[in-house]
Amino acid sequence: MSAVWLSLQVGLLAAVLGLLPAMALGYLLARKRFVGHGLLSAVVLVPMVLPPVVTGLLLLELVGRNTVLGGALASIGLPLSFSFGGAVLAALIVGLPLYVWSARAAFTAVDPRLEELAATLGAPPKAQLWRVTLPLALPGLAAGAVLAFARGLGEFGATAVLAGNIEGETRTISLAVYQLLEDPSASGVSLLVGASVLLSLGALLAFEALNRWQQKRLEQP
Repeated sequence: MSAVWLSLQVGLLAAVLGLLPAMALGYLLARKRFVGHGLLSAVVLVPMVLPPVVTGLLLLELVGRNTVLGGALASIGLPLSFSFGGAVLAALIVGLPLYVWSARAAFTAVDPRLEELAATLGAPPKAQLWRVTLPLALPGLAAGAVLAFARGLGEFGATAVLAGNIEGETRTISLAVYQLLEDPSASGVSLLVGASVLLSLGALLAFEALNRWQQKRLEQP
């Protein structure tokens, strides 16, 4: 159960920490056209196509304790390699492409004419964003958060490389299952597999429900 609880914490924190970056990048890619738009879109999606182990290795090279950034964070009590924070970072980076993709789709689905109408009524750009665009895109943003959470639950490769397999600190469900499979006499694999399936299925059902809510809101006259 410690692995299940740890996975839930990692997934939830990754979803919360990824909210602002996903919103900003999703809005930028959906509503703005600029030099390097395609490059930015490709860079955002890189963690989704890279092998997770490679992603973990790149993160370790960036924030490992022997690096400048990683050493500085460790000196103030925020080590990211082989720690709970590293597990959260791995889940965040691997799940962020799905988060941004959902946010981009949510902002794209909002009719720009509604913002233009708000502008004709005297609403400044910030008011248009907070009072029109974000409320209409909210279900899609929530769906992205759920999708990122689900991806964080199943993360294995990047977590193993960056955070290690430390019981009670970084051993999530996937790492616990891997550990148990190495010991034929160990029990509990079926419990962890069942928990993983139920949590992932529940998250995906929530994702579908939020997507339907988004479509219904946008279809209303």
